[in-house]
Amino acid sequence: MKIKNIKINNYGNIENKEINLENKLNIIYGKNESGKSTILNYIKNTLYGISKNKNGKTISDYEKYKPWGKTDYSGKLKYELDDGSEYEIVRDFNKKKPKIYNENMEEVSEQFNIAKKDGTQFFYDQTNVDETMFTSTVVSMQEEVKLNKQEQSILVQKLANLAGTGDDSVSFKKVIDKLNKMQIEEIGSERSQNRPINIIEDRLKNIENTLKELASYKEDKEINEAKKNLYASQISKLETEVDALKELKIIFLHKQNNEEKMNIKSNFKKEKEEKIKELNIEKNSLMEKNKSKANEYIKKINIKKYILILVGILILNILIYFVNKNLLNNKIINIINLCLIPIYIILVIIIEIINNKKQNNKIKKAEEEYRNEINLLDRQIEILNEEIHKQDNEIESEQISLDNELEQEINNVKLKFSGKINIEELLDKIDEKNIDFISLETQEKLNKSKVDLQTLKYEENSIAEKLENLSSLKEEYDKLIEEREELLKRNEEINLAKQFMNNAYINMKNNITPKFTENMSKNIAKISNNKYTKVGINEEKGLIVENEYGEYIPAERLSTGTIDQLYLSLRLSMVDELSNEKMPIILDEAFAYYDDYRMENILKFLNEIMNNHQVIIFTCTKREASILNKLGIQYNLVNI
Repeated sequence: MKIKNIKINNYGNIENKEINLENKLNIIYGKNESGKSTILNYIKNTLYGISKNKNGKTISDYEKYKPWGKTDYSGKLKYELDDGSEYEIVRDFNKKKPKIYNENMEEVSEQFNIAKKDGTQFFYDQTNVDETMFTSTVVSMQEEVKLNKQEQSILVQKLANLAGTGDDSVSFKKVIDKLNKMQIEEIGSERSQNRPINIIEDRLKNIENTLKELASYKEDKEINEAKKNLYASQISKLETEVDALKELKIIFLHKQNNEEKMNIKSNFKKEKEEKIKELNIEKNSLMEKNKSKANEYIKKINIKKYILILVGILILNILIYFVNKNLLNNKIINIINLCLIPIYIILVIIIEIINNKKQNNKIKKAEEEYRNEINLLDRQIEILNEEIHKQDNEIESEQISLDNELEQEINNVKLKFSGKINIEELLDKIDEKNIDFISLETQEKLNKSKVDLQTLKYEENSIAEKLENLSSLKEEYDKLIEEREELLKRNEEINLAKQFMNNAYINMKNNITPKFTENMSKNIAKISNNKYTKVGINEEKGLIVENEYGEYIPAERLSTGTIDQLYLSLRLSMVDELSNEKMPIILDEAFAYYDDYRMENILKFLNEIMNNHQVIIFTCTKREASILNKLGIQYNLVNI
C-alpha cells in the first residue's frame, strides 16, 4: 500500500496544501512548527477518522486541528493498494462518514463496514490494521524516543511488550494482573466480600426469603378480590333498592298528600254533618223552647187567689151586714153588699176571658216565629245535605282517580326496577308507615357495605403495594439472575481471555517471538553495522542484547540511540506481519538521536531491506537528504 497524494483544504494551520509522494523513499522537509506533525496526524485522521474525545489528552484531536475562524475542515487522500487498485478518501472532519471513490471516480462508501463509534471502517477492511496498530508500528514518532533513564526503562518495557504481545503498550504480565484485578473487582469470587457477585448472591437470598413471605399476599389478594366483587354486587343491589325506595317514597308522599287533601274534604263533610247535627239540636231545642213558651202563655186560673178574694169579700159582706144592721140599717148598703159577690164573679170571668185572648195571641205569634226558625233550619240542613252528597261524589271520583294513578306509578317503578331487584318482595314489606324506616335501614346497609368495600380497597391497596413490591422484587430477582449469569459469563470470558492470553503468550514465545527476535537481530545487525547481532526476550529482564563480547545485557543499559535503534528495528520487524498489504513506513523525526554513522546505516537499511515498502520521513534537518545524496540513493523531496 502506497500513499500517492495528500491534499489538505483546511486542517490545523495548513490551508490549500497538496503533496505528491513516490513509491519508494520520500523526505518531507520543514523547519520546526512548519506543520510536519500536523500532516502526519492528517494522514492518520483521514484514514481512521478524527476523535472528539480527549482520551486523556488536554484537548481532543478534533478541537486541536480545527481551523480557526473557518468553517471548512476537510481534505483528500489518494492511495494505491498492492493489487493496483486506487482509492481517494474525501473527508469533511465535521462529519463522521467520509466519501470513498475508486479509480473510476465511483463512490463506494457503502461497500465497507460501519462501526457505531468510529464510522466507516474502510481502511481496516482493506489492510486489517486498526488505528492502534497503525500508530504503534507503521508510524514512529519523535515522542516515542525517551531521554532520561526512567524514560529509557519505559521504552525498553514497551519493546518487551511489543515483542511479547504484539502491542508495545500491552504487557502480558500486566494484562494477566489486570484481568485478575478486573475479575475480583468487577465480578468477585466465593471467598471475596462486597464484590458484585457476592452482593448479587446476598440480595438473591434476601429476595428469595422475602418472596416466600409475600407469597401469602397473593392468596389474600384473591380472597379480597372475591369479597370486593361480593360487596360491589351488594352495593349495586342496595343502591338500586335505595333508588326504588326513593321513588316509592315519592309515590307514597304523593298518596299521603292526596289523602290529606281527601281528609280535608272529608273533614269539610264532617263539619257539614256536625253542622247538621248542630242545626237539628238547635231545631229540637227550638221546639222545646216553643213548647216551654206556650206553657208560659197558657196560665191556669188561680182559683185559690180568687177564693181568697171571695172569702175576703164574704167577710167584708158579713162585716158590712152587721155594721149596716146594727149601725146603719140601710137597705141600699145591704143590696150593694149582696151584689158584691156576683159582681166579683162577673169581673173574674171577664178578666179571665180577656187574659185568655191575649194568651192565644202570644201563642200564635210565638208559633209563627217558631215555624220561621224551623223552616230556616230545615233549609240550612237541606243545603248541607246537598253539599255533603256532592262532596261524597267528588271524593269517590277523586279516590278512584288517585287509586288508578297510584297503581300506575307503582307499575312504572316495577317496570323500571324489574330484573335488577325483587321489586315485588320490596313492595310486600313496605307501606306508608314503615317506608322511612326501611329506607333508613337500607341506606345504613348501603353505607356499611360501602365502608366495608372501601376498607377492602384500602387493604387491597396495601396488598397491591406489597404485591407491587413482589412484582418489582421478581423483576429485580430475574434481573439479578441475568446479572449473575452475565457476571458468570463475564467471569468465564475473563478466564477464557486469561487462557487465551496464556496460550497466545506461549505461542508468541515459542513461535512468533523467535521470529521477531530473529528479524530484530538481523535488522539491528545491519543498522548497528554488526555491533549487536543477537536480540532476545527474557521474562525476567525483558529485552536483552548480545554485545560484541558475547555477553547478554539488558537493553536498558544501552545508550538512548541504541535503544532507539532497537525500538525502530522491532517496529520494522513487525511491519510485514501486520497485513497482507505492504504497509508504508512513516518516520517523524525518528533519527533525532542518531549520529551520522547510525543514520547512514538506517538509511541504507531502509533502501535495501525495506525497498518493497513506501518510506516517508518527516524531518527538520537536511542530514537525511545529504546522506542519501552521498550514498546515491534516489528519493522524493517535499519542502513545506
